[in-house]
Parts: sequence; structure tokens; C-alpha cells
Amino acid sequence: MIPHSYAADTQTKSTELASTIAAAASPAQIASACAAVESFLRKHATDQQRWFFSITFPTLICRVFGFDDSSPPSSAAAKRHPSNGWIDVAASENDSELAGRMFSLLSPNGVLLSSVAGVDRLSLVKYVFPIERLPEWVRYMLQNERDCRVLTDLCPLFKNRIKKDSIKGSAYQVQLNVFEYYLFWFAYYPVCKGNSEGSETVKVHRTKKFRLENWSYSIPGLSSAKREVEKKTENNLYIRLLYVYLHSFVPVQDLNVHQPYRSSLLHYSAGYDSSEIERAEFVVDTMIHFWLVDNDFSPLPLGLCKAFGVTFPFRSVLGETPPTSGLGDVINIFIKYLNLSSLAYAEGPNLNEYAGSAGWRISGSFDVVKSRDAALSIHSIGSWNLLVQRPLYRFILRTFLFCPVESSIKNASQAFNVWVNYLEPWSISFEEFADLNETLGLRTESSLNSGTKSSSSAYSSTWQGFVLANYLFYSSLVMHFIGFAHKFLHTDSEVIVQMVAKVMKILTSSNELIDLIKNVDTVFRSKAAESSKSVHGSLNRYIPTIHQQLQDWEDGLCESDADGSFLHENWNKDLRLFADGEDGGQQLLQLFFLRAESELHSISGNNLSQNIQCLDSLKAQLSRLFGSSITRPSSGTPQWRHSQQSREEIFKPRSYGNQIGAEIKYKGDWMKRPVSSDEIAWLASFLVDISGRLNEKLGLNRFDNNQGSTSWSYIEVQAGTRNVSLKVVLCSLVSWIMWLREAVVQFMRTHGLRVNLRMLASKKIALMVLVFAAFSLLRRALAR
Repeated sequence: MIPHSYAADTQTKSTELASTIAAAASPAQIASACAAVESFLRKHATDQQRWFFSITFPTLICRVFGFDDSSPPSSAAAKRHPSNGWIDVAASENDSELAGRMFSLLSPNGVLLSSVAGVDRLSLVKYVFPIERLPEWVRYMLQNERDCRVLTDLCPLFKNRIKKDSIKGSAYQVQLNVFEYYLFWFAYYPVCKGNSEGSETVKVHRTKKFRLENWSYSIPGLSSAKREVEKKTENNLYIRLLYVYLHSFVPVQDLNVHQPYRSSLLHYSAGYDSSEIERAEFVVDTMIHFWLVDNDFSPLPLGLCKAFGVTFPFRSVLGETPPTSGLGDVINIFIKYLNLSSLAYAEGPNLNEYAGSAGWRISGSFDVVKSRDAALSIHSIGSWNLLVQRPLYRFILRTFLFCPVESSIKNASQAFNVWVNYLEPWSISFEEFADLNETLGLRTESSLNSGTKSSSSAYSSTWQGFVLANYLFYSSLVMHFIGFAHKFLHTDSEVIVQMVAKVMKILTSSNELIDLIKNVDTVFRSKAAESSKSVHGSLNRYIPTIHQQLQDWEDGLCESDADGSFLHENWNKDLRLFADGEDGGQQLLQLFFLRAESELHSISGNNLSQNIQCLDSLKAQLSRLFGSSITRPSSGTPQWRHSQQSREEIFKPRSYGNQIGAEIKYKGDWMKRPVSSDEIAWLASFLVDISGRLNEKLGLNRFDNNQGSTSWSYIEVQAGTRNVSLKVVLCSLVSWIMWLREAVVQFMRTHGLRVNLRMLASKKIALMVLVFAAFSLLRRALAR
């Protein structure tokens, strides 16, 4: 038992050390504080470190990541003032020595995390994680007692971690041990930083020579030079810590493969230990829910929720909120590392068997890693991939759908980066992390079995199981990306065209891949899928699961009044990439090709020839994918000039008919953009409805080439009638009014104008009307 005087002395030293850490702001002070922490922990045994982890450790976390407990994360003060966290100081000062000092403190084999492991074994300290910092969907769950009880069964991340508040009694809170507490804050850091940066909206002012050049540097394959992001990754302290934590805590191969840092922290035995699987699952789940799920209004698989009788009423709360911005780099490292398990598995057993495994049959269910037996398979492709599929799909799709037109599209470019990397797991190799391994002092060979390396960077039949398990990434998500490309084509046509070409290049990189994608689509659509005699009978067993994924992964995601996408309410019941009709992939890509050609010619400039080559390449890719050629008019002809003049009409609504109310849809039209904070929502919807009816009545929804085709009506005046002069005047007045109306309508048709009453829904205008009405009523009341 520790003497009281010694315990008091330890408490005093822990308090003094916390003050030293809190005051450290300059690089020299930070380095000194890190040394003081290591010195304190080395001098005190594990059972003497209670006061350090009770008093000093929370302060250390706040200073390392730059959190301020005095103000909530959404406060205006937190958004105005830049973070002064130690990680940010090391980055802003570009101080590699300071970054190395901090990495030594926080690395898995450092004295800090070794002490954390010892304290957790003795269960000396427990923490309560702040509710306001949890993922948004979890915050709402914790407000209801019934949801709190179900949450532990629904999500393994919170199993045995939801406890009643001992003070408030009825309230629930998340209690964590020291390692879990640290990892939660570690995962929350980029979310907090992204929310602060995302609060400053970057408006896009379009000009003829506008370019988002920084965009191309964040997208793989769009720049010939080495990206600055790649150069900075190996020097980014947070990225280095993320990689070494994944490398140490999340195995991608056999359990017995030696990995650095593991034995010093986790003290695993040579045999099987379920704690290793539990810790790996905890690390992966934490990053999934903080980064990918977070504010998703459908956070968990529908089948799982149905089994527990739970429904999430988050759609009305979270709405069409895009994912947190700025997470692209960390998610990219995270997904690439998890895909290394796919690479390792592809080198060994037959990858095709994955699609028929138990994990595949219960796709989306977290039960796959709950039992001890199932945990043994966590290193195969049927493990990490199953956990990440749904949240990653929804993260990318929500980014494409809900990216505001008038704001920065950096987040969308980063999501695109993650997506294209996920589409090509065969291009990911262990050597891709060679720079990080070298920086961290790790041997690349330590991640391999007998020096195994990827034999090819192209698709082969061994990857068929992966494509089948993730088929929607190669089909349905492509369609939604086409909608995104149409929506943002006007922003930077060159970059958007290169993005579409990149996706098409991946899909057409192999004849085997094209055939597989087409065959699955054919079987999905064909009634022959129910027959075992089908030509593609071997694919029949995957169709029910793909259909289930389609409904589950796109739950609640449908086309709003103005998102400009092609995701409709019933599209989660069908695949559209190879569908016939104007909503099929081929037609929409042909339409994109024509619009892109028009946009690029209108910009012209020095890159015109390069842009034309990119279009020709895209044309060849589309022809290869769909098996038919795409015709385009040659530049300089009258036909081209006509298409250039009417390029704004290319993407107008293809049908209108007698649609009314909410069915009126002007794709790409600002009149149907999302309701802004400066408008009255119900009034804007009503005025858009009225405008649609007027445009249909006046025939303004169709382009009229017959500018001089106005028909004139003549009025015959009978002779000998009384009041002839009056009738002539009245008829002349009516004729003049009709002529004026026809002239205005004809002018609007010629110039592509339409009636738009939405501007009257502005809160400023409504306020002026109310003030005028109140003033008139007041004046009348006083006049009496």
C-alpha cells in the first residue's frame, strides 16, 4: 500500500506537471514538457501513476491536440482562433525535431502508452468521454434511455461502455479506460479540425479563366508532377501516428506475424488471444464511426436495426448534411491499410470464396466479428472489408450528393480520391507505405510473409470476389458520380472531365473486369437470375445480396429538390449503369461528353488541344465500356457553333408534361437549388410551384427556334353597327395587349428565360412587406 505522504507528493507533482504542460506553447517548452512527462513515468511504478492519469493526462491530451474544454467545439471562439495544439505547432513551425520528440512520446513503444497498458490492466482509472464530442448519431441515442440500452447491442464500439451517470442518475454516459479514452480523442482530432475549417465557407466565383488548380493536386493521376500532399504525408505527425497505430494494433495478416511495438504495449502471448482481436476491432470501429459514420442519418445496417426493432429518426435532424470536411488524407491511409489484408489474402487462398462466405451472407452485420470463432477470420478479406463497406459507401455518396454548389469542393475531391483508390485494391502494395516505414524506422519486410509482394498491379480473376463483394462501388456509385460531374461541370470543366476519365479508365482497365461488371448487371436485371440454367448461373447466388446492399447502403438517400443528382427514390431497387433510356449510364455519359465539349471550347486557352485529347480518350473509354461509339461534331462547323450557343439548354429537363408540385424538377437550375438561410422555405416551395405552372402554361419550358413565326389574328368589324368606334378601340387595345404578351413570351423563349418568382421568398423582401403592411395598418388605426 502506498504511504499517504508519498501519494500526496505524487499528487502534487502531477498537478505541477499538468501546469507545465498547460503553459507549454513554444517548441522549446513543448519539448521540455515531453521530457518531463517521460521522466515522471519512468520514476514511478504503474501502481503509483493514478494521480498522473487522473490530473496530468487529460491536460496532456488537450495540449497535444489543441482542445479547449472551456468552450464547446461548435462555439464561435473556437472557430475564430487557430488551434495552438502541439501537433499544429510542430506543423506550422515545420520543426522535424519537435515532431520526432512528440512521436517518441506518443508512439506505441513509448513510455506513455506502455504506462497506459499497465494502468488499464490494473483498472486504476476510468474516464467519461464528453457527449458533445461523440459522433452526432450517438449523441441523439444517448438522450433516450431505451436507445442507450439497445446501443450496446447494436454497436460493439459501445459494448460495456455505456453507463448510468452516478450523479444525475437517469443520464447515460460513455465510460472508457485510458487507452480507449486516448484513442477517442485521437480519432476526434481531424473531425474537430475539419468542423472548424468547414465553418469558413469558400465561395466559388466563376470566371472564364477560373481554375481550382489545388484540386488537381489532391486527386491521384491528375497531375504529372509528384503531389505536394505526398511529399508532406511522411512529415505529417498525425499521419505518422495514425499509420503506426494501425500497424501495431490492427493486423492485416496472420496473428503470429511479428510487428514492431506490439509486445511492449499489448504483451500478447504466442498463442491465440481474443484481446488482440477485440483491440483491433475497437481501433477500426472507432475510426469508422468518428470519420465515416458521424452525422449519417442511417448509421447502422437496416437488417441489424430491424432485428433489434430500432428505427433512427435522424433524417429530420441531420437532414442533408455532408460529411465532415478535411478527412480525406486520414481516411485514405486508413482504407489503404485495411485493403492490405485484401492483398495478403489474394496472394494466398482463393479470393473468390469470400463472396460466398458467412460474412458475405450477412453483409453489413457486425455479428461477423462477435464470436471467438468468427474473430479468427478477421485477417481475411471478409473481415475489415465487411466492416468498412457500408459506411465508406455512404460517406462517398453523401459527399457527392450534399456538396453545396456555392461552397468549397475540397471535401468532394478528397472523397473522390478515397473512392478511386478503393476501386483498385490490386494497385495497392506494401511498398506504397515504404516512405512511412522508412521514416518510422520500420522494415517493409516485416509486413510481408516471406517477402511476398504483389505480382501485378492490374485486375485479374483472383480479385473477382472483391469486386462482387463491393459491386455497388463499381456500378451504382458510378451513376451517382455522373450526377455529381454534371452538377459541378461548370465549376471547373477540365478537372471534372479528368475525374470522369479516371473512373472510366479504372472500369475499362481490363476486359475481364468489364465482362464481370456487365455480366452481374445482366443477371441482376434478367429474370433468368432465378434460373440455374442461366448462362451466368454462377453469379446468381450474389444477386440477392447485391439487391440487399442496394437498399441498405442507399437507405434514405434520394434526390432532393435541387441536388442535381440522378439518385431517385426508387433507384435503390435497380442498377442503372447499363440501363436503357435517358436515365441510363450510357445516355447520361454521352450527355456529359457533349456538355464537357461545349464547356471546354467556351474556355479555350492554351490547354485546348490537351483538353481535346482528354475528351478523345474519354470517348474511347466510353465506347469500350458500352460497346458503341459516341459521335461528336468537329470544332469550327456551324453545327458546333449552334451547340455552343445553346449549351445551357443541353442539360435542361428532358420531360415536363403535366408535372406539378414537388414533381417539378429543373436539373442544374438555380431556381430549384436547396433552400438557403436567406429564404422562407415554404414560401420558396410555393413560388417555385407557381413559377413551374406559369412556365408550362406559357410554353417557356421548350426552346423555340421559330423566332418570327408569330401568327396574327385579324378582327373583322361589321359595317353599319352602332358604337363601331368604341369596338375598334376595345379590339385594338385587346390586340395590342395580346401582341405585347406574345412578344414578351417570344423574347423569353428566344433567350431561354423563364418566370421565376422565387426571389420573392427572400426574408428581406418578406420583412419589407410585413413592415409596410404593419405601417399601413398603424396609419389607418391612427387616422380613425
